[in-house]
Amino acid sequence: MRRRRILVLVREGLVPPPSMEGFSDKEIAVWKVEFDVVATLRELGHEVQAIGVFDDLAPIRLAIREWRPHIAFMMLEEFHGLATYDSAMVSYLELMRTPYTGCNPRGLMLSRDKAVSKKILRFHRIRTPRFAVCPRQRSVKKLPNLRYPLMVKSVVEDASFGISQASVVRDHDALVERVDFVHRRAESDALIEEFIEGRELYVGVIGNRRLLTFPVWEMLFPGMPDDVARIATAKVKFDGKYQEKYGITTKAADDLPPMVTAKIVRICKRVYHALSLSGYARIDLRMDAAGKIYVLEANANPNLEYGEDFAESAESMGIEYEMLLQRIISLGLRYDAPWKNAPRL
Repeated sequence: MRRRRILVLVREGLVPPPSMEGFSDKEIAVWKVEFDVVATLRELGHEVQAIGVFDDLAPIRLAIREWRPHIAFMMLEEFHGLATYDSAMVSYLELMRTPYTGCNPRGLMLSRDKAVSKKILRFHRIRTPRFAVCPRQRSVKKLPNLRYPLMVKSVVEDASFGISQASVVRDHDALVERVDFVHRRAESDALIEEFIEGRELYVGVIGNRRLLTFPVWEMLFPGMPDDVARIATAKVKFDGKYQEKYGITTKAADDLPPMVTAKIVRICKRVYHALSLSGYARIDLRMDAAGKIYVLEANANPNLEYGEDFAESAESMGIEYEMLLQRIISLGLRYDAPWKNAPRL
């Protein structure tokens, strides 16, 4: 394995310390994924420089010009605090002729906008819940083509931002209230889609053109009351005490028939190509009681924290964390960005 100079880009304030010693679990949780990536890259023998960015491109430009990294490890999910600018950050790296890990600008932009991505999926005849969009500063109207219950969330935010049990609405009054919440809290348009009762499934995908899928992963809610929706709310994902109380966990969906697993894999690969994804991604799905599979969304550059779903599902098929990061780097170096074929002046 060749030793590389790797520039790790993170949000300002999330450059991890050299060690976890002396920090509380709560403090560690803030920069755990950044620490896992940086520490592992150094253990692999790479030369690593991590810089925090918020609203100034100068540190990136300076590091590229003076340090000349072989690749940028892209962990920066926003700029100016806006998640919709993640594609612009990768575009900047392309303009600087610098290889990077993860998804290309087009794939980031298409997958970030859930409404646009769902339109593309429907064009390709990939099943996704029926939906509507309520733009900001507009009131929601009656939706005769959609059936309750409905799920309401931000068109552009991820990581379950703003998603709670109240996101599942069962009448028009609750819909109006939740759409207003999304408009105010997420400061974005609201996506309204039919809620699919069933199993919550995830599939990790890695690759540029030739794709490898990880085992189908499932979120389980064994202790949840019957009248509570089985959805991945922010509390479900990030609140340890809440997870312990209701026995919430994720694991391989090992009871799926081989034909169903094969079908899910085919669907996820189609989604990956339809949305022009590259590097690595996680496809979120629901499967109803009749066995119908619905694609909820595609998440480019998902959480790489050690022990979390993406890394854990990779490890279940023999790809250890160190190997996973190395594969992601190799894919970034091999990605055929337009600048690689452009003449230098």
